[in-house]
Amino acid sequence: MTPEKPPIRLLYIDDDRGLSRLVQKELGRHGYEVTLAADGDSGIAALDAADYDVCALDHYMPGRDGLDVLPDLLHRPAPPPVVYVTGAQEGRIAVAALRAGAADYVIKDVSEDFTALLRSALEDALLRRRLERENEEAQEQVRLARDRAEAMLREVNHRVGNSLQLVSTFMSLQLRHLADEGARSALKEAQARIEAVAHVHRRLYTSGDMETVDMQAYLEGLVDELSKSLGPDDCSPNIALTASAMRVTTDQAVSLGVVVTELVTNAVKYAYAPGQTGEIRVILEPDAAGRAILTVEDDGPGLGDGKPKGTGLGGKIITAMASGLRSAVEFDGAHKGVRARLAFDL
Repeated sequence: MTPEKPPIRLLYIDDDRGLSRLVQKELGRHGYEVTLAADGDSGIAALDAADYDVCALDHYMPGRDGLDVLPDLLHRPAPPPVVYVTGAQEGRIAVAALRAGAADYVIKDVSEDFTALLRSALEDALLRRRLERENEEAQEQVRLARDRAEAMLREVNHRVGNSLQLVSTFMSLQLRHLADEGARSALKEAQARIEAVAHVHRRLYTSGDMETVDMQAYLEGLVDELSKSLGPDDCSPNIALTASAMRVTTDQAVSLGVVVTELVTNAVKYAYAPGQTGEIRVILEPDAAGRAILTVEDDGPGLGDGKPKGTGLGGKIITAMASGLRSAVEFDGAHKGVRARLAFDL
């Protein structure tokens, strides 16, 4: 046996007792439980006393007309949909009721067509309300799922950031036991690369945006870390940052961070002689074409033979990271020192 459907609770507000009784009788045959109210105040009192699925409201009533009562019906927590009942020649009133929030309107007369039209309007209003609620529930489920996913992603970034920091700490411990300067230098460079990636995950963990990274804040933290790890002495080059406010995707931030780390590391090693002070500038700014330009430059002796110095590993890493940005690092031969530039799409 299928469970019996509960009756549809209708509040019918109309001072016409004969028509009200007709509505109560006819709609009662179609599964409606009709409560009658003779005026607006009685209707509001009935709505305060019980819950209704839908409401029908007449226009002409003693005391206050329907347009005066309608706002009081709708300005309640979770009000039922209201079908407005008006005369045949009163289209202007019907339009005003719809603008005020009525779900539908029905032309009032004493024929059987009226109850049929009223029932159709009530069912349409109930259907729209059910669809609205289902849509709201679906949106709420999507919001909850998104919040859960963001919380999980935030936790993943937190754990990845912590794990990378732990690896960096292990490398610091290993550095203390290395006497070979070549090995120490290679380990420091690897540590800087790990820190560049770890900074992205730390930014994502502390940010409300899980998809993009604030490059201004990210580069500030990265440059500060590079200054401490690569140039801790008073006579080391000063790393200066000029960054415009912009957001990039997580993958772009990782690639840019690694490129900056490699270029700055190379400049610290080769731009200035031991004990010689100088400046290494990191600049991130938009261009007129809507792209972004990353520049790392120094005032050292330049490239000499036109090729970056080093083992070649850093150059391969830079090329790989720039390729991920669908770009390439270009060196400005007209600059006194070394100026590397990378243009990429935002």
